[in-house]
Amino acid sequence: MIRPTIFAVLLFGLGIPAMAVLPNEQLSDPRQEARARAISRGLRCVVCQNQSIDDSDAWLARDLRVIVRERIHAGATDAQARDFVVRRYGNYVLLTPPVEAGTLALWLGPLGFVTAGAIAAVLTLRRRRSVAPPPLTAAEAARVETLLDKP
Repeated sequence: MIRPTIFAVLLFGLGIPAMAVLPNEQLSDPRQEARARAISRGLRCVVCQNQSIDDSDAWLARDLRVIVRERIHAGATDAQARDFVVRRYGNYVLLTPPVEAGTLALWLGPLGFVTAGAIAAVLTLRRRRSVAPPPLTAAEAARVETLLDKP
């Protein structure tokens, strides 16, 4: 009974994804570590692109995590630590970029594509309804009459 339970626990443990933050990266102060993790969850790994540096195993993500922790350990606020990384890599490193002139296309682009698609669909449907089929020729009309007369 004990062996199957241990086997099940070990098997379940293999299915849990490994955390990217290594123990030697973590800060000794739990509050500072929690702040670093919160900042890391909002920063994009520029190698993985759609993963936060908190979740990424890439070497650059590790370096960015270390930089964030060094800044926090040195006494920087959360905003200062995040802004330090943004100054080096630009707004691209933020998983949620700010709304400003340079990022308006990111924020409004999807809405523009959906609107353009809806307009195209409406125009196509209107055009299809307004086109009447051509009238039958005399031969086609005679053929229809013969088909309708047959029982």
